[in-house]
Amino acid sequence: MGTVSNASRRIGYLALLGLGLTAEGAFAQSIEPRNYSNAPVGMNFAIAGIARSTGGVAFDPALPVKNPDLRVWAGFAGYARVFELGGQTGRVDLVLPYASLSGTADYAGRVVTREQQGLGDSVLRVSYNMLGAPALTVPEFSHYTPDLVVGVSLEVVAPTGAYDDRKAVNLGSNRWAIKPEFGLSKALGPYSLELATAVTFYTTNEDFFGGSERKQDPLYSTQVHGVYTFAPGAWVSLSANYYQGGRTHIDGKAGNDLQENWRLGATVAMPLNRYQSVKFTASNGVYARTGNNMSLMALALQTRWGAGL
Repeated sequence: MGTVSNASRRIGYLALLGLGLTAEGAFAQSIEPRNYSNAPVGMNFAIAGIARSTGGVAFDPALPVKNPDLRVWAGFAGYARVFELGGQTGRVDLVLPYASLSGTADYAGRVVTREQQGLGDSVLRVSYNMLGAPALTVPEFSHYTPDLVVGVSLEVVAPTGAYDDRKAVNLGSNRWAIKPEFGLSKALGPYSLELATAVTFYTTNEDFFGGSERKQDPLYSTQVHGVYTFAPGAWVSLSANYYQGGRTHIDGKAGNDLQENWRLGATVAMPLNRYQSVKFTASNGVYARTGNNMSLMALALQTRWGAGL
């Protein structure tokens, strides 16, 4: 094979980048590779797609239900922009989901059914690469070789989703969630290894299922990703995550719902042209202490512009 030109390589690099916060980011216990990738300053990304989850409660696996058999179809739209701070790059991401939920679950010893359509909780994240991701223009970026990137992020989930206090299962959670995260990415030729660790804090839902007060302990998480770039702009990742904690308290009574969950997932991204790429994601629960596993598949189209592309 011949040497790839700077222009082709630049297009390939840009096709690698985009919203780490995609379909999975709109669901609880998400798997999100490439959260701390570098990109030219001023670059914009828009994403639109669909996702389908089956099995457990995709939006809140700590709900007090058993044997959930739920199906969620979600459409989502997102936007991200790369900015400069102190000579390094950061990114602002926003994801807005709209979903349809249907299925059954066991509650208080009986089987209940649930159907709901509406907005899901919106997600805003600000990330900053403290090391290894210099602020670059598009021409400068064509000569950039990733090595070790160290970053941090803060994700906020806002209670914008559809919520009915007469129901135990909802698309919205009626509370805020705040998730600080620390991440590392190490490039090894066409491969990269990524690690991220985080803790999620929850505010109180003061109108849970008929007016009860629902609190939740912090939820601790770790993600690992192995990414392989097999052509300019084309990559595949294999991922795993682990969640522990998140016990709930309803009207002061602790629930038997301490979470300890493992998930595995894979992502494939392919460029369509200079400005667009397509991404497919799939993940599945391997083990869940509370028996609330779910499977997820998502397809997304990403468009990028700005920064002189």
